[in-house]
Amino acid sequence: MSAACGLLALAAAGTIEIAAQEVGPANGALVVVGGAMQSPEIVDRFVQLAGGPGARIVVIPTAAGQESYNQSFGGLRPFQSAGVRNLTLRHTNDRDEADSEAFVAAIREASGVWFTGGRQWRLVDSYMGTRTEEELWALLERGGVIGGSSAGATIQGSYLARGDTATNTIMMGSHQEGFGFLRNTAVDQHLLPRNRHFDLIEIIEARPELLGIGLDENTAIVVQGDRFEVIGESYVAIYDNQSTLDSGGLFYFLSPGDQFDLAERKAYRPTRQMEPLGRIEARPWPRRRPER
Repeated sequence: MSAACGLLALAAAGTIEIAAQEVGPANGALVVVGGAMQSPEIVDRFVQLAGGPGARIVVIPTAAGQESYNQSFGGLRPFQSAGVRNLTLRHTNDRDEADSEAFVAAIREASGVWFTGGRQWRLVDSYMGTRTEEELWALLERGGVIGGSSAGATIQGSYLARGDTATNTIMMGSHQEGFGFLRNTAVDQHLLPRNRHFDLIEIIEARPELLGIGLDENTAIVVQGDRFEVIGESYVAIYDNQSTLDSGGLFYFLSPGDQFDLAERKAYRPTRQMEPLGRIEARPWPRRRPER
């Protein structure tokens, strides 16, 4: 067992304190969206972080499950509406192709990569452990931006929520590892329209070292370093095993404009100055009795 795995096992067993750590990317930015993609503010922020309408942006639609895609693919429209002039589609179900120079060349030249919705396990099967994944990390390292909506949001976490190939209702399924651009996290999406706001509790109870982030539709977090800001139209839910609402609630909501320190796991609401969010207590979740 590696030292890192050993520490996670001890944390899960409750025998050590979970220390502050680097969670977000050291360089670059992430835009993590809860689905629907009807908020121009979110697209505009991604394009701005990529360098503006003239930036080279690669869109990866593989999660949607089609055999091939062309320029009529609907996932391109938000960027076309934002005036992006250099859009490239990259898709494959062949890991050898994902490992080829011809496939990754466009990512190497890009300053932004976007993952569209669908089933997140397809992204794992096609790209994890290939040169494509290496070039995604290299893009962040040189200051680029990676974004995604729905499946393209969940894949950015380290734990792959809803990663089962049979159905998207299984929270802890056959695929459990995401790309990990957000370390030590599990990301869920379509939070309120699909009544998913209690679903991440299952993962955090089983893996208490993880931070759960639930994103509503047309809502995003913009991550730079170990801090994110909520933008868009609705709410983001936070599931932290070491924090409980004063009412006993196991999660709490952030609204647009709120900020969150991922390393310290503290939420802030801007007023005249940045104030900690109220009602959140440093009190671990109660242990549930196992079902018989």
